[in-house]
Amino acid sequence: MNASLRFAALFFVAHCSVIFSTAAAAQSEPPAGWVTPHPPFKIIGPLYGVGMLDLSVFLITSEEGHILINTGLVDSTQHIKDNIEALGFDFQDIKILLTMQAHWDHTAAMAEIKALTGAEVWATPKDARILEDGGFSDPHFGGRQSFEPVTVDRRITQGDIITLGDLRIEVHEHPGHTEGSSSYTFSVREQGRDYVVGVINMGTINSGKRLVVEPTYENVASDFASTYNAQKKLPIDIWVSAHNGQYDMHSKYQTGQAYSPETFYDPAGYVRAIERLETAYLEVISDELDD
Repeated sequence: MNASLRFAALFFVAHCSVIFSTAAAAQSEPPAGWVTPHPPFKIIGPLYGVGMLDLSVFLITSEEGHILINTGLVDSTQHIKDNIEALGFDFQDIKILLTMQAHWDHTAAMAEIKALTGAEVWATPKDARILEDGGFSDPHFGGRQSFEPVTVDRRITQGDIITLGDLRIEVHEHPGHTEGSSSYTFSVREQGRDYVVGVINMGTINSGKRLVVEPTYENVASDFASTYNAQKKLPIDIWVSAHNGQYDMHSKYQTGQAYSPETFYDPAGYVRAIERLETAYLEVISDELDD
């Protein structure tokens, strides 16, 4: 097994252990991939990765300012700032802060970055509730994953178009992982070719979440089902997710390699990833009904 494949395999195992660990353990001692810095990299067009080894933070740039998606843990701010500036952009030019899921590992630095940049926080209504109370109303973790509350400036919903400069980004509500989980899509033209790019919140099921027997929240099972169905219908060419391991970033990209718009081209892998999660979802339901 070559080095990149060996790393990818280890990363997959580590990521699975994260998904099925308890929230309390995760928050007291975050996995190494959540706190280990990673250099910034260009994904395609205006989309860049500026986060940690595993926790994804995405920068989408425009001449009128930038959008930052996710913020990682509370101590991630300086690394994100350094990565943005290493790419030649100004941290202070962040105008909009988005999240894919209102869990502490993706939102804990949001209040600080908002205060430092003056950016507005935009979120779906159900994730906005969790952001504004610091995680305490999360129906699954319920305060075991807390973070500094942050005011949400605008509620966004399915089909909304976020505009900033020449950016046109469509909002997709993909609930299940959280009640208000969201994904974002936009088009990029590079080297004479059009690509549909997705920043996709994957429908992973945290350990202990109940779907049909005493469900964690009302309609959680149908939320997951609708998310898998909707995501499979998206004509995605290039996709990224909230954890780098979810979209096999480390097997697709090696630090320092030359930029190509084809590096993250993976429409088949996108569908396979959703189908794997859908299979796991059906197994969870079966296990609950067999208990």
